[in-house]
Amino acid sequence: MQAPHIPVLLEEVLESFSDVKEGYFVDCTLGYAGHSFQILAHYPHLKHIGIDRDEEALAFSKKRLEPYANRSTLYKGTFAAVLPMLKEEPIVALLADFGVSSLQLDKKERGFSFESDTLDMRMDPSASLSAYEVVNTYPQEKLEYIFNVYGEIRSFKKLAAAVVEARSKAPISSAKALSEVAKKVIPPGGKIHPATLMFQAIRIEVNNELGEIEGLLDAIEARHYPQQIVSLITFHSLEDRLVKERFKKWSTACICDPHALRCTCGKNHALGKILTRKPVTASKEEIKANPRSRSAKLRSFRFE
Repeated sequence: MQAPHIPVLLEEVLESFSDVKEGYFVDCTLGYAGHSFQILAHYPHLKHIGIDRDEEALAFSKKRLEPYANRSTLYKGTFAAVLPMLKEEPIVALLADFGVSSLQLDKKERGFSFESDTLDMRMDPSASLSAYEVVNTYPQEKLEYIFNVYGEIRSFKKLAAAVVEARSKAPISSAKALSEVAKKVIPPGGKIHPATLMFQAIRIEVNNELGEIEGLLDAIEARHYPQQIVSLITFHSLEDRLVKERFKKWSTACICDPHALRCTCGKNHALGKILTRKPVTASKEEIKANPRSRSAKLRSFRFE
């Protein structure tokens, strides 16, 4: 059974877990089991836990992972909520791929696509907040904040004003209509669609994506195991910054005030070591085969 989603940096992810001992591997963003299937196939000594908030993805993955059913357990929910509740141990490997799956992006009814006739963007379709509410009910100041902080859009004020003006005439009910608003403010050019950063910002808000990553990092920090390897794939600078800064914190031995004249903490506070001096990125061959991999960055950390 083939996945409708190409797992990014697959060989690099497999390599990052090559030294893990017997125990549980947790795929925090199971999706359509692209990574999980290959990890189960390559590492028969590992048991598997898959987490996802998308019922459709879980149903697909349950079928896809049937050959490994005796080694695999799936849970529905956000990874930040599910991970702290897990009873299985030891967790020796943990993966999260923070990208939206190709299937979610391409399925027009999910409202992620620029050409979609709906405006949704919920990773969990049962969640209460959708892109429709964000676009049509948020005050202009809040839209400005989202476009500026989550989208890093230069003309965030102008774009928020354009959205408010457009919805004053009639509700913006489709992603297609929303992308047309963006086109009027952001001139076309370069490789990305004019609405890309606006859609990214709204999607982050709808799904609390940065909050979920912070929650996951907190959960890992609170409960980690000796020699556990954590590999995290990010797709934009906001995600990557959170991971990079947390890994730096975990690898820092001295926690004294940087202005202190000498160290008094004992320099023994490092939780482990960063395995990737620089983030691992996709090869030219992979980018050619899967253009969505071009912005993927993999960082890995090993706890002591």
